[in-house]
Amino acid sequence: MSALQVSSEERKRPGSDIANTREWSGRFPYNEIISLLDVNRSFNLAESTSQDLTVGELLDLADLESIRGLTLGYGKSAGGLELREAIADACKVSSEKVITTHGVALGLFLLAFEVCRPGDEAVLATPCFPPSRDCLIGAGVNVREVKLTFERSYRLDVDGIEAELSPKTRLVSIASPQNPTGVQTSRADIERLLGLIERRSPEALLFIDETYREATYGDARAVDSFAGLDARIVTGASVSKALGAPGLRTGWLTVAEPDLRSRLTVAKMNTVISGAVLDEALATVLLRNKEKVLAPRRQLLGSALEQVAAWCDAERKRVEWVQPDAGALCCMRLRGDAWDETATSRFWGLLPHHDLQLASGTWFGETNRVFRLGFGYLPPASLGSALSALSSVLDAAMS
Repeated sequence: MSALQVSSEERKRPGSDIANTREWSGRFPYNEIISLLDVNRSFNLAESTSQDLTVGELLDLADLESIRGLTLGYGKSAGGLELREAIADACKVSSEKVITTHGVALGLFLLAFEVCRPGDEAVLATPCFPPSRDCLIGAGVNVREVKLTFERSYRLDVDGIEAELSPKTRLVSIASPQNPTGVQTSRADIERLLGLIERRSPEALLFIDETYREATYGDARAVDSFAGLDARIVTGASVSKALGAPGLRTGWLTVAEPDLRSRLTVAKMNTVISGAVLDEALATVLLRNKEKVLAPRRQLLGSALEQVAAWCDAERKRVEWVQPDAGALCCMRLRGDAWDETATSRFWGLLPHHDLQLASGTWFGETNRVFRLGFGYLPPASLGSALSALSSVLDAAMS
């Protein structure tokens, strides 16, 4: 069974209509990453979030009376004021520059749909989270990909982006930290990129996905958001990854230009009307108390990263990796001098038999020798066992 196949049992799971993918004709490309919503094995190293927050943990931080008194009417299309103020504090911008969205992917889709017209182009750094590419395609944008490489530790290729910029470019899309690699982009590279955009694509915006910015390790603090650096920058983030609340479906954009904010608010009104008021209220509680949630998670992520680093060192003759700067994830690669295509196929086929999940590099625009390994989702007691199981798969695949 390859990385892009599932068992007959898994194919029957609700929402997983894998059998018809060869005839796929949807406006949005099909990507097998959707299987993560349907399959959750005991040793799930495919997930990219930190451990899921429980409703009880979140309610312990809340004023329950204010939650009980919440009226379930429509919210504001721009997002609730208290939530936007909490986001603004984290991003160091004014609350009027914040628009809430149902996760970052919807925000990027609405941004692309609004700023791009037929024939316009977007330049995208890959590998990337699949919706970051596919929502651009779904919006009808011509996407020009700049492939970052394992050999260069997935550092942003500013020269490569420059080569793809043109007067037709309306959007440049990157992530920092990246998904699937956890690699951050420096302020110097962002400033250089802005200069190139101004010269070669003066009508373009720079979108920066900062979803993993606050998922740091140990005592390390998050770098500042790029939100207030330049009016041409639109940032996106959510409570999903670092804070472990993807089920709240609450994300946001920071948008400096008033006319674009108005257009995006109208676009949101015409697609989802508003966010769910309960989700937004709980997200506000979470952001106002985020240090109580982030502090212990930083320690867990730091310890988990040490475990992964030790495992990679022990497996260095078979596996190589790019150490992440932040996030609950990293990229690994089966070494080319140790793995042929047959052994690589066996590797993917053996994972389910060891109750393991990994995220195939093919989902993100890489080869099948690359995989994303998530080290923040499993409880600490399970991570070591999962890595041991992964070593067993390596043994069996190479035998």
